[in-house]
Amino acid sequence: QVQLVESGGGLVQAGGSLRLSCAASGSTFSSNAMGWHRQAPGKQRELVAVVSSGGSTNYADSVKGRFTISRDNAKNTVYLQMNSLKPEDTAVYYCNQARSWLLVARGTSGYWGQGTQVTVSS
Repeated sequence: QVQLVESGGGLVQAGGSLRLSCAASGSTFSSNAMGWHRQAPGKQRELVAVVSSGGSTNYADSVKGRFTISRDNAKNTVYLQMNSLKPEDTAVYYCNQARSWLLVARGTSGYWGQGTQVTVSS
């Protein structure tokens, strides 16, 4: 069974930075696409960023230029570097693993972490 363990969330002031980590076990990490989604209270879960097994990346328009997704296959870990944080970035952030870029982007299949809270104060 795939297990995804997230860390790095917390409280930060607007304009600050956080780095989220997601460590995967129980699968062949390098053959899967990985992504980050977020969900704010009362809102739908949305895709934040995705990285394919080949290393290609894509981002939601709302975070483009501020967030960077990366993966370290030797450590079975995916990261989300978040810079220039805004209060509207406040949400629970979830790590997701699936077979393809498309499945991660859709967010309806694959495996999920427990989520980590990110709170950005004004």
